[in-house]
Amino acid sequence: MTPTEESPTGAASPAPLTLSQLAEMAGVSMATVSKVVNGQTDVGPKTRAMVEGLIHEHGFRRQRRRIKPAGLIELVFHELAGDYPIEVIRGVQQVTREARQGLVISELGGRHVPGQGWLESVLSRRSAGVITVFSGPTEEQRARLAAREIPLVVLDPAGDPGRAVPSVGATNWSGGLEATRHLLELGHRRIAMITGPDWALAGRARLDGYRAALDAAGVPVDPDLICPGDFQIEDGLTHTHRLMDLPEPPTAIFASNDGQAVGVYHAAYARGLRIPDDLSVIGFDDMPAWRWATPPLTTVRQPLTEMGVMAATMLISMAEGETLPQRRVELGTELMIRSSTAAPARRRTPPISA
Repeated sequence: MTPTEESPTGAASPAPLTLSQLAEMAGVSMATVSKVVNGQTDVGPKTRAMVEGLIHEHGFRRQRRRIKPAGLIELVFHELAGDYPIEVIRGVQQVTREARQGLVISELGGRHVPGQGWLESVLSRRSAGVITVFSGPTEEQRARLAAREIPLVVLDPAGDPGRAVPSVGATNWSGGLEATRHLLELGHRRIAMITGPDWALAGRARLDGYRAALDAAGVPVDPDLICPGDFQIEDGLTHTHRLMDLPEPPTAIFASNDGQAVGVYHAAYARGLRIPDDLSVIGFDDMPAWRWATPPLTTVRQPLTEMGVMAATMLISMAEGETLPQRRVELGTELMIRSSTAAPARRRTPPISA
């Protein structure tokens, strides 16, 4: 029997139904009900209408529960390399340690979509929740997690996570805008950009910020100065050599992450160029190691540790049955000005006012 609760007038009224109760009444699987609840499209119109009618009539409630101490939180990276995952892990651990939750860390071998083996492992461990970093499950995998009431949060989503999936990111567009504006204010006009991959939301947003800053300053976007990259050190190395061979090479390079900026440093050194005297360089992420580069790297700080804290906090709240006040969270970036950027030495031009 469906539990009842007292209405404001004192009469008993039906309580909202759980996922399993809705599935039983509709005569469908919990995975199907989960798809309807989460706004997924791969459900037949008649089935969707029936489930939505039941929800409208009876309401829907997620099962509130305290997750057990020493439960497991899954933290999944597309790749465990460099400082990026360390910063995220540090933030997630701050929350899981305080909540007395265990942490399982895994990687997808460079893939951005988990395989079925990963999903089966998560289900077999009866994990309390999943955080995926720069990756995300398929719709089918998300439905299976939801059917088992395992919440999911996507951190730094590589693609669109779907409107029903909570996510945590950074203000990448603003970061790209601020980085480019800094170079413009120093007097640079020939500003190259090494982008991230086309499919990455963060990479596209940083490129859009770069374009917006140039447009606002009245500086035409030169396609020869935009170099497609993949967030790899080799991007900076290869593209810098090509850029500096142009008839009119750039006086500054904006790299979409700090790794690419390191590649720019190596190429500049190989060509006998001095940073920032001959070439200004700016990165993105603010990885701790590159603060000690020679010269220290000007970059846009992406708050990865804070993003980890936020994702873990959201996940544990969901695991305990709470409703999130906000399902899309973007934390602010910050320009960290160091010694790798300066006014262009070869062509003195008046700076552009802010």
